[in-house]
Amino acid sequence: MESFKNLGLSDEIIKALEKKGFTNPTPIQEQAIPILIEGKRDVVGQAQTGTGKTAAFGIPILETIDESSRNTQALILAPTRELAIQVAEEIDSIKGSKRLNVFPVYGGQSIDRQIRELKRGVQIVVGTPGRILDHISRRTIKLENVSYVVLDEADEMLNMGFIDDVEEILKSVSTEKRMLLFSATLPDSIMKLAKNYMREYDIIKVKRQQLTTTLTDQSYYEIHSRDKFELLSRIIDVEKEFYGLIFCKTKADVDEISSRLTEKGYAAEGLHGDMTQAQREKTLDKFKARKINVLVATDVAARGIDINDLTHVVNYDIPQNPESYVHRIGRTGRAGKQGYAVTFVEPSEFRKFKYIQKIANTEIRKEEVPDVKDIIGAKKRKIVSGIKELLESGKYNDCEKMAAELLEDADPQEVLSAVLKYALKDELSESNYKRIGKPANREGRDRGEGRSEGRRDRGEGRRSFVSGGNVRLFVALGKLDKMNPKKLVDHISKKSDVKGRDIDDVKVFEKFSFVTVSSDNAEIILDSFKHEKRGRRSIIEVASGN
Repeated sequence: MESFKNLGLSDEIIKALEKKGFTNPTPIQEQAIPILIEGKRDVVGQAQTGTGKTAAFGIPILETIDESSRNTQALILAPTRELAIQVAEEIDSIKGSKRLNVFPVYGGQSIDRQIRELKRGVQIVVGTPGRILDHISRRTIKLENVSYVVLDEADEMLNMGFIDDVEEILKSVSTEKRMLLFSATLPDSIMKLAKNYMREYDIIKVKRQQLTTTLTDQSYYEIHSRDKFELLSRIIDVEKEFYGLIFCKTKADVDEISSRLTEKGYAAEGLHGDMTQAQREKTLDKFKARKINVLVATDVAARGIDINDLTHVVNYDIPQNPESYVHRIGRTGRAGKQGYAVTFVEPSEFRKFKYIQKIANTEIRKEEVPDVKDIIGAKKRKIVSGIKELLESGKYNDCEKMAAELLEDADPQEVLSAVLKYALKDELSESNYKRIGKPANREGRDRGEGRSEGRRDRGEGRRSFVSGGNVRLFVALGKLDKMNPKKLVDHISKKSDVKGRDIDDVKVFEKFSFVTVSSDNAEIILDSFKHEKRGRRSIIEVASGN
């Protein structure tokens, strides 16, 4: 394998890659970078997440666009806000000293901030189709100088119903642009898009691989956010041995979860970026020495942790992308030992989770929440096993005199029972565990990991959505009702308790509007507004064509 230096890259990019620890290109990078830098043809690349495809198209873009111009010269379209953020961060991290502005544009982020940034000048825009279309309609993004258009995860955009939006965007871009399409699969619909909008193109394919180890047993729990901590406690308690890494999204979450675990008597500590190097090393040393057996961390803080005998990795918060999932669970199932990777999935995250499973090319088994009686039974077995080990070791001489005193006038079984109760207190009480609510049954709905099939059942007035899909909603409110995107989102959010950031692709017209939400949030919103009518029609309905 040749190194990046042999691909004719600039010193700035080489230094940035070396700083990230990259010296040799991946197969997709080795094939794509020379073609994109030296040639002028369009490219169709088949590669899954985790193969380095972002750098495969990001590096040539960084090498060839004009950093002296503030015009938008590259437009990268991604199906989700999470992927848009990830791609923007990855490209920004490898630009080195090049004076280039890379900015993600997606729903849920302040539109005013985006407008200000675009006006200031962004050479590389990474965005979701809905929000890019929004800026095109507002005339707040100028695409006439775009020389690169990248469709990342094109098959996922197709699954999520964004291809019409993509085609609309492509009409606003110069026909002289160079188009790059990357997809995990290349179905006929994707190739049709390539033929319609690309000039002469090369096809690059990288063999699909299993990204996860067979020694890692992977499972997930569907769980409401409010019940996650209770579930974590049950998992730790039910396991014969737990020596694990718990991944949280934010530093605040790390502090909260590690503190709550400590309060409940677990040997746990947190690890995040606000800690000094000395604090970090002290915590890691304690974890490696097993003075603590639970380490709660963010992705960034956990980089570089290399411990071969971890029994568990728990995704307390779902990873941002498939690559992050693979990196996280790769910390268990090492050195020939069985490991366990557990993921907590909130109902609204199910589409994203199924996407992660698909791209990581792995089977993840659904588990039921451990029953309290089973947990108490597991605790009892651990206590009995521990006492037997202590008996075999003979390391109890300092307690023999006390034992003799207790046995003088009492039944041995009663004495032992009293000793256990004194030592354990309420450790075996079922009241230590709170009730865990059961999310709505998804049986028979798990096949739709992409586009929503949410149609009205006109016979019974019921809604049926594919679990985890996105649903387009029609709202009988518009500009004549003094609505704008922000006011509409606030109105829906206040009435339904669905967070504003989870309401995407907002389009407001004179008399009506459209929004896109997850299938779970669609159910909540429709139920919240079911008694609000405009004439005979509900004020919010599933849009036709869903």
